Formats: sequence, C-alpha cells, structure tokens
Amino acid sequence: MRHDKPVEEAAVSDTNTDDAPAPLRRRKAHIRESNEAHLLACAEAVFAERGFEGASTAMIAERAGLPKANVHYYFPTKLALYRRVLEDLFEDWHRAANTFEGSDDPVAAIGGYVRAKMELSRRRPLGSKVWANEIIHGAEHMADILEQRVKPWLDTRVTVIDDWIARGLLADVDAKTLLYMIWATTQHYADFDAQIRALGGKRALSQKAFDATTDQVVQLVIRACGAKSPAA
Repeated sequence: MRHDKPVEEAAVSDTNTDDAPAPLRRRKAHIRESNEAHLLACAEAVFAERGFEGASTAMIAERAGLPKANVHYYFPTKLALYRRVLEDLFEDWHRAANTFEGSDDPVAAIGGYVRAKMELSRRRPLGSKVWANEIIHGAEHMADILEQRVKPWLDTRVTVIDDWIARGLLADVDAKTLLYMIWATTQHYADFDAQIRALGGKRALSQKAFDATTDQVVQLVIRACGAKSPAA
C-alpha cells in the first residue's frame, strides 16, 4: 500500500462518530483510511532504510509530518505498525497469485503471476526490502504470519502445480522450488535494485526497459518449467 499525500486531518481529532449523520461518518472513515495509508507508506520507507531495530516511531512521525502521538493513535506500538506493513505487503503478493484461481492454463497462470510480482517489485520495492530484511534476520517478528498465512497459501499453489504436472502440462518439477525461484527472481528487482543500477550504468530501469525485462523473465520461467497450454 502506497499513499504519499499529506493527511487531511490530525489523527487525534478522529473521534467516535457512531451517532453522527451518515455523510460525517463517511468523511471520518475516509480521513482515517487516508491517515493510515499515509502512515503505512512512511513506515514502510523508514523500516526499509533502518530495519525494525533501527527505526523508531519518532522517525516515522517525522517522515509523515505528524506528531508522534498521531502515530500511536492508529498503531499503539512500533511492532504493531511493522507487522501491519508486512501483512499489507503479503496481501498484495496474495492478490498477485489470483491468476492461479483465474485460469487452468499454466502458461497464463504462471506468466500472469510472474508479471504481477514483477510489477509489485517495480511499484513497491521498499515493502519487498522490509520483508527480505525480516526474513534474513530470522523472521522473529513474523513467524506466525509465515506459518498461519504464507504456508497455507503456498500449499494451495503447490496443489495446483502438482495437478498440472500430473496432467502433463508442466515438466516434472518440484512445485515449491518453482515458486521459490519465481519469488527470488521477481523480488531481485526490488531487493537488489542498487546492484542492478550499478551494473547497468547507475541508472534505474526505464518503464520500457522494465517491461522488456518482465517479458524476458516470464519467458525464462515458462521455459524452465515446461509449461504448456491445455489445448497445445
């Protein structure tokens, strides 16, 4: 989730409006959503730069242009805010895998998933860095997210991939290894963007170059797993 516009109203003024007219309740709900999105975007940037231990709610408040009390109004602790950033990123990645439910064609489903993950690396690189840094440091703050949300999600995709293999639509690959490869390849363009810039002449990929790179990654993954359309 990215939202870099200034908040419309101080969070601490967002009081209980259960008895207020419907238009006022809608306006308050919109302001709350806007404030939360703004804080999450700023927190994502600070956590990407500093890590969980190095970041503070004061840094996040400064980035957001708000008093620290406003941060605590929405997120009582730094850990609550950190976990919300991680959970929000997972939801984006989860939606990217909707292609597995939307098509029984492995070429379309896997290709669409790779494209969606590449687009998220382009659009939300800081979130990817936060996730990667947490995993590198042992996933201390998100072990339950991995066990209770990521693993069940992964298992459902493994079942679909194994079915494609049994039907001869994919090569006999290990489904988890394939998914790990997709994650590593697509997230590389977010987590290691500094390396990509350095090796590519210190310039970020243009949209045209990123689109061409995405096409290459899709083709490589499709070839690597031997994906075939059902009618082929």
